[in-house]
Amino acid sequence: MYDTVANCLAQSLDPARLPRHIAIIMDGNGRWAVERGGQRVEGHLRGADVVRRIITECCRLGIGHLTLYCFSAENWKRPTDEVNFLMDLLKQYLIDERPLLVTQNIRFGVLGRRHGIRDDVLAEMDTSTATTASSDGLRLNLAINYGSRAEIVDAVNRWMVDVRAGDSAAATIDEAQLAERWHTGDQPAPDLLIRTAGEMRLSNFLLWQLSYAELWITPKLWPDFDEATLHDAIREFAQRDRRFGGLQNMQGAV
Repeated sequence: MYDTVANCLAQSLDPARLPRHIAIIMDGNGRWAVERGGQRVEGHLRGADVVRRIITECCRLGIGHLTLYCFSAENWKRPTDEVNFLMDLLKQYLIDERPLLVTQNIRFGVLGRRHGIRDDVLAEMDTSTATTASSDGLRLNLAINYGSRAEIVDAVNRWMVDVRAGDSAAATIDEAQLAERWHTGDQPAPDLLIRTAGEMRLSNFLLWQLSYAELWITPKLWPDFDEATLHDAIREFAQRDRRFGGLQNMQGAV
């Protein structure tokens, strides 16, 4: 029954109007658990299950790129026990989900600074990246120890290194030069940003790349997010008139 519903969604939308790249700020794990009288870590466990389902659904629908905000640079400020749990959860998730990445032809990548992340977690991140390097299906990006301001600083620093090395192509900085140095690399900017838990802010996430993204906010906490909610976001996205500053409908423009 569910396969039938999902297939109907895919068939009912013009492929040209589907988002090429969806970015999600997954908010509300801890709140979900506390509201139910549990520990915050229980919300993170439930949230990891939702991640698996949404990744699978994006593959089913033919979405090209999916970026999930997993752990921000500011999240290090959380209690040490919670941070350690999140790192343990991430490590185990990478191990457990690697077969899914392979079978679903998903190309895995990480956005964010490596400094500060435990070596055992980095090793699993690198293994998943290397294992799926030749996959040509969904591009899955996990933003881990990520902050958009830091990304901008890193991009400028990389440009300065190229200039000092005598790269004539980098002599003048422009948008294209910066874009080549984003953590997202050659991927298109997100068309659709989904944020859960009703929060109305970007939280230092992909500030440059989200300049023309359509924003879709749901009051649902991330552990309550599901495939049907994803469908709602995609349906609304498909109905929006994306003009990119112009007067005519430019849906699908780069």
